[in-house]
Amino acid sequence: MSFSRGLFGKPPDPAHIEKVLRALSLWDKKDNRVMTLSGGMKRRLLIAKALSHEPRILFLDEPTAGVDVELRKDMWDVVRDLKESGVTIILTTHYIEEAEEMADRVGVINKGEMVLVEKKAELMRKLGKKRLVLHVAERLDSVPPALSAFNLTIGGDGHELIYDYDTRAERTGVATLLGTLTEAGVRIRDLHTDQSSLEEIFVGLVNEPKKESESAP
Repeated sequence: MSFSRGLFGKPPDPAHIEKVLRALSLWDKKDNRVMTLSGGMKRRLLIAKALSHEPRILFLDEPTAGVDVELRKDMWDVVRDLKESGVTIILTTHYIEEAEEMADRVGVINKGEMVLVEKKAELMRKLGKKRLVLHVAERLDSVPPALSAFNLTIGGDGHELIYDYDTRAERTGVATLLGTLTEAGVRIRDLHTDQSSLEEIFVGLVNEPKKESESAP
């Protein structure tokens, strides 16, 4: 760690080295030979070496692959602290929840092609959909004919009516749906809404059919 720091012309700083090793749960291994470390520890050591010289731009290529859940969350905390201190971080990951947890901007790569780069909040707003889940008092075997226009689906073994809607639409149809439910005699015990996750948006993007070029070959 100290040697890596020196390669970048940085003066010795034992306090910084200790801080990084403790943050990555490696301090008790500070005197161990690298070959004696587990695979997960070696991966964390690579990150520690990258942090040894206090970089302002940091590239992390799947840093949490092969790391257990508890240590993954510790590493998220380290990355979060770096981001808050002003470090620019480029992170590649197959863990969508990792991107959703930490990223400000998200890029989606599909089959080697960058299909989208967007601020996370804007991406969730533009491509995310909301779902209204209605818990009905009496079990339903099918959607009542009076509600057929709303494209509802049944869940919860017949005790839920599920309505997907676009928050960007001028009218979501929620108010009309609730009114129609009353007219149809469907009693609601409870309701809640869910927002599309980044993973659902990602799956939708990579499975979207590729548009054919309109130009002649």
